[in-house]
Amino acid sequence: MPSIAMHMARLPVLVAVFSLFAACSQSELPAADDGGTAEIPLDAQRSQVEADLHTHTEVLAADEFGGRSPGTAGEELTVAHLVEQFEALGLEPGNGESWVQDVPITAVTTDPSATLSIRGSEFEADLAYAEEMVVFTQRQVESVAVEDSELVFVGYGISAPERGWDDYADLDVTGKTAVILINDPGYATQDPEVFNGNTMTYYGRWTYKYEEAARRGAAAAIIIHQTKPAAYGWDVVRNSWSGPQIGLTADNQNLDRVAAEGWITEAVARELFAAAGADFDTLKAAAAEPGFTAVSLGDLTLSTELSNTLSSAQSRNVMARLPGTEYPDEHIVYSAHWDHLGTKEGEGDQIYNGASDNASGVAALLALARLHQDAGSAPRSLLFLAVTAEEAGLLGARWYVENPPHALETTVANLNMDNIYGGVDGRTRDVAVVGFGNSELETWLQAAADKQGRVLVQEPNPEKGYYYRSDHFNFARHGVPALYLTRGVDSLEYGSEWGQQQLDNYVANDYHKPSDEYSPDWDLSGAADNVLLFYDIATALAAGRDWPNWNAGTEFKSARDESSAARAP
Repeated sequence: MPSIAMHMARLPVLVAVFSLFAACSQSELPAADDGGTAEIPLDAQRSQVEADLHTHTEVLAADEFGGRSPGTAGEELTVAHLVEQFEALGLEPGNGESWVQDVPITAVTTDPSATLSIRGSEFEADLAYAEEMVVFTQRQVESVAVEDSELVFVGYGISAPERGWDDYADLDVTGKTAVILINDPGYATQDPEVFNGNTMTYYGRWTYKYEEAARRGAAAAIIIHQTKPAAYGWDVVRNSWSGPQIGLTADNQNLDRVAAEGWITEAVARELFAAAGADFDTLKAAAAEPGFTAVSLGDLTLSTELSNTLSSAQSRNVMARLPGTEYPDEHIVYSAHWDHLGTKEGEGDQIYNGASDNASGVAALLALARLHQDAGSAPRSLLFLAVTAEEAGLLGARWYVENPPHALETTVANLNMDNIYGGVDGRTRDVAVVGFGNSELETWLQAAADKQGRVLVQEPNPEKGYYYRSDHFNFARHGVPALYLTRGVDSLEYGSEWGQQQLDNYVANDYHKPSDEYSPDWDLSGAADNVLLFYDIATALAAGRDWPNWNAGTEFKSARDESSAARAP
């Protein structure tokens, strides 16, 4: 792969070429009604953005960046590249006089010799790390142990009083191990009257399940992996939850978390249920029905010992700002996470380059910064936010919203870019909206899509819970309307069946794997189209006085409404 120096040497040349191209395109246009110059034609904008996407993705996904894990040399290279590019564009630092916001993180690396043993009067198994189970801890301590903890199947592990659902009803799980299904009952039943039907709720996410088990006093929480309801294969579990587990540095060392968190394969789960005299499929079906009662798995108990190496560091969010001319305290925030999974030990290629996930999104952030800077300041401010530690649980975005340099009450909207390539080449007729129907931002999105002759559709796989799996979710939780797009699949050239096959192939073979590498053969014209959708939305919002809200019935609307007094009419 070419060196970073070679990549960087090409960048100013490309910038100069496309600046000249844009200038020539403008000179051929008639004067605008106000005497100014008309906008750059859409095809010229797309070409410029596409070139930026290629250039920055190639740089950030280079082997030299080592997979961009927080707290590593890859972070240093990434932050340096972002700051250099923002400075070169003539933007100002986004955090007062600083380009960065320190994010205190602690990595807990569990020794892969970790054991997880299941014992019963007529059953015993020592599960193989990475092959049959992955076990880890969020506690920021050097060792944890769970001994002879009773296994209890708690269904989907959900307590949702507003839905009349509590899998922990009349159950004292203190000191026990909660065995939990992934996703939620809506997906299991495909009944639109149960939770959100096929569309996953936050209750279906693994993050929630571990959190709820901790609130209930469990000693350990083990999730049963199944590929379809999880939305990813066992390889993703093995790659994501082995190695360093990064969290925000906690004053209480996260001692309020369960001692051990983990996953087991479906095959192991079936063995355990059978050993307890139960049928896995029967209990899984029962767990999807209202009134499910947790079931003790006979006399089976779990024991595990984890030896951990701790490493604390200051990671960084990077941010740049284009201040508004009339309402500088009102911000439209673009976001993209710069981190990926880093480099792991083992034979062969172990660099998780994260080209699509999410060098592509950061490249889009830089492309948008250049578009807006070229267009000049608007009445409202624009913030370009590259956050850390998304892969560890949306940590950089969480730190930002909990310690906001710019008030969330007067944040107009969040436009988030994550994995914008996704293995689908070329342009598409459709714009896939993650969390379709959630907010009024779709009004502005529709106008931008009309300009491109495209249609809005629900994301292809709402059951996978993508709305809760990227950084916009932290803005949403605090009431800020947030928009997140994924790749459409209805290819202009090859049709929707081909596009879906490309997306499925990426998820199965490249997502969170070393093979997510940049290729100069990528056709990023479709990704550029989506970047320009965001540009049009932000341009309209930055020039106007609108305050988008969440749609009625959305779980985030009350937080937005409560902050309405802080916003000027």
